[in-house]
Amino acid sequence: MLINNAGIFKVADPVTADGLDVRFAVNTLAPYLLTRKLLPLLGASGRVVNLSSAAQAPVDPQALAGRSSLSDDFKAYAQSKLGLTMWSRSLGLTHKGDGPMIVAVNPGSLLGTKMVKEGFGMAGKDIRIGADILVRAALSEEFATAHGQYFDNDSGRFAPPHPDALDPVKCDEIVSMIEAILAEITQTDKNHP
Repeated sequence: MLINNAGIFKVADPVTADGLDVRFAVNTLAPYLLTRKLLPLLGASGRVVNLSSAAQAPVDPQALAGRSSLSDDFKAYAQSKLGLTMWSRSLGLTHKGDGPMIVAVNPGSLLGTKMVKEGFGMAGKDIRIGADILVRAALSEEFATAHGQYFDNDSGRFAPPHPDALDPVKCDEIVSMIEAILAEITQTDKNHP
C-alpha cells in the first residue's frame, strides 16, 4: 500500500527551481509521479490512499504548469488538492479491476498538524481523527472497492468531491497536463546534468 500524505500549504518562496508552484509540486505532481512509478509493484490487491482536503477549487492549468503564479496560499492549496483528487479519480477508475484501489481522502478539516498551526494560527482538532481514517482506508474492507472515489471524513462517508473531479474530460485534461509537466521536467533534467 501507498499513502501519499506529504502536503504543503504556506511557504515563503512558493516557486520551485523548475518554476512550478511548490503547492502543486508537492501536493499534486509528486504523489502522482510516485504512484505511477510504484503501480507495477502494487498489483490488483494494492491500495493507494491520497490525502485530499475539503478545500478544493478549480485548477488553473496555467498555474499548474508554472506559467502563472498564485499569490494566495489558500487558493493554491485548494487547487492542488482538487488536482490530486482529479487524478486519483481518473487513475482509480482506469485501474479498477486490474490495478490497485486508488482513493482520495479528506482526513478531516483543521486537524492539529504543523500545517494548520502555521497556516491558520490554531491548535486544530485531534490529529488521531486523520490517522484513524488513513488506517481504515489502507486496511478495511469498506475501502476495498473504492476505486476513484472520494471519502470525506468531515461527514464520515464517501461523498461527491468538487464537480470538476466528477467530469471525466476535465480529469483527463489534468492527468494529461501532469504527464506533460513531468515529461518536460525529466527532459530538462536530462539536458542539464
